[in-house]
Amino acid sequence: MAEPPMVELHIERPGPTEFRDPIVRRELQRAAVWFGLALLIAGVIFLAHPLLLIIGGMILAVVLDGGARLLGRVLPIARGWRLLMVILLGLGFIGWVFYYAGTTFAAQAEELRAVVEAQATRLYESAWEFGLVSDRSPGTVAQQLMGSVGRLTSAVGSALGAVTSAILIFVIAIFIAIEPRLYDRGVAWMLPLRHRDSFYAISNRVGFTLRRLLAGRIVGMIFEGVFTWIALWLIGVPMAALLGLLTGLLAFIPNIGAIISGLLMVAVGFSAGPTEGIGAIVVYFLVQNIDGYLVLPYIARRTVDLAPAVLLAAQLIFGALFGFLGILLADSILASIKVALQEVSKLKAQEGAEEPDTG
Repeated sequence: MAEPPMVELHIERPGPTEFRDPIVRRELQRAAVWFGLALLIAGVIFLAHPLLLIIGGMILAVVLDGGARLLGRVLPIARGWRLLMVILLGLGFIGWVFYYAGTTFAAQAEELRAVVEAQATRLYESAWEFGLVSDRSPGTVAQQLMGSVGRLTSAVGSALGAVTSAILIFVIAIFIAIEPRLYDRGVAWMLPLRHRDSFYAISNRVGFTLRRLLAGRIVGMIFEGVFTWIALWLIGVPMAALLGLLTGLLAFIPNIGAIISGLLMVAVGFSAGPTEGIGAIVVYFLVQNIDGYLVLPYIARRTVDLAPAVLLAAQLIFGALFGFLGILLADSILASIKVALQEVSKLKAQEGAEEPDTG
């Protein structure tokens, strides 16, 4: 009788990619976290411009959504129509600014440039007379300043690049503002179920904060522009309307915008005479103090309080890393991060308080 064939038992053994030692596994997990963090930082640096365009679109979407909510308090119509009205009003205002500035302020803009250059040359010569600088010609310093400005605005690149970036930001903002919940649910879908409620709470809080913050920015822009125009016109400073328009637009950039508009205002004021120059200084301080201590605290700082030094440091860092868009979006990004961290801390504290004490 033939013997049955012997069945060879094959025992699977660990391969070179399997690690059973818990210490090795833990170290590999730590290494993977650090490696992923390094890849994330590299991706942010190399993809800075498209990422900032997306963030800018999200922030503008918050503005559009806030405008639709505001109209909802007085117009009982569908949200889509209210959003369309806000978009058309925004486009109309932008078109009016470009048309009015292009037709009315074209000659004044060239005059403003000549005045600023003349005042800068006069200031530099005064510094040379007092021995504060060694070279009488300001050409070298001007070249250095222009080089710094060029590096700072490298993210935008050119006028065509700026227009393209603005269009992309506006298109992204419209898509997000049409149905913001769709994108919230899309991000939440990638999170574990136990973290989705927390994500929705943080997202709602960040959106509320940005709406209040940006509302304060817009009100501040209107106030600073109109107040500057009227005050400078009353004291006889030339190009008051142009300076008011520039002051209002630059008010969207905290700290840095106020410095630039103040320098322009004072330079034009002293070009007309010492009385107008001193009046321009007084107007500048009145505008900044009223806006900083009355307008913005009432609207924005009740929601998020950003220390001026921290905000300025963030603007400098974002400007060096990401260019003009980084400066423009620094306060909104910083406010979002601060509110998100505060909400995470609150949720952690609530979870800790709800856990039963087993001690």
